[in-house]
Amino acid sequence: MVVGRQPSVFVRPVSMEEGRRLQRISRTAKDPVRLRRAIVVLMSAQGQAVRDITSLMQVGEDYVRDVIHAFNERGSDALDPKWSGGRPKTIGERVREHIRLIARTSPADWKIAAFSTWSLAKLAAHLVERHVVPAISRETLRRILREGGVSWQTPTTWKASTDPDFIAKMHRVLALYDTPPTDGRVICVDEFGPLNLQPRKGKAWRQAGRPRRLRATYNRYGGVMHMLAALGLSTGKIYYRIRRRKRWREFLGLLKILRSRWPGEKLYVVLDNSPHKHTEVRIRAADNDI
Repeated sequence: MVVGRQPSVFVRPVSMEEGRRLQRISRTAKDPVRLRRAIVVLMSAQGQAVRDITSLMQVGEDYVRDVIHAFNERGSDALDPKWSGGRPKTIGERVREHIRLIARTSPADWKIAAFSTWSLAKLAAHLVERHVVPAISRETLRRILREGGVSWQTPTTWKASTDPDFIAKMHRVLALYDTPPTDGRVICVDEFGPLNLQPRKGKAWRQAGRPRRLRATYNRYGGVMHMLAALGLSTGKIYYRIRRRKRWREFLGLLKILRSRWPGEKLYVVLDNSPHKHTEVRIRAADNDI
């Protein structure tokens, strides 16, 4: 019996979209497996026989046939390598989360005064000493932290409120957000400004090499303006007024406008302490169910 060479196989007709994708992969792919498979498919689509592709690509005939058959069955998905994922993890997910939690603490929390921040080596030694893991390398520790979104960052500053009733006020505001009252409307109010009327750079047709010039310094002959705005949480709409000042008088005027907009409803107004604690404002709010 004479055993002949296996008949050559070819890629099925390639659609226009698949052809563009193959061309793009052959030009830009950084993964060598993906690039090699795309070139094999392109050469087969151009009529190259399996023997010619193996000669040019320096691969085996079985590899070329497998790539062509996979593309004919699954299309472009066959170009992506399916990695096995390596050996299973020796450190479980619960232990990994515990490691990330310890990394977010300070050495002082563990009665360590020799250093103030964790390095990878010191953190790895601490984990072994606390019997979190029997052993761990710095590279494994670095990967565990990175996969959990824990990165090396510079601390930032923050300010605490000096209001002795801050916690109680915070809970009142959060309660309004979480469970809006049924007997009224929640409104957030603030001011913004000063707003400057200043020249802005734009585009225009000009002689080449002679752009239109604007003065870097300018005079505010029209003065500055301020915006007082209110956001209705139930509707998401903003109601605002533009005024020359943003004192308690202007704020009281905004309250009157809001009161007339929703007659018969109780208004729960969330705001800061800037011009809002004036006696006239408090009296007006108390008398008008605000």
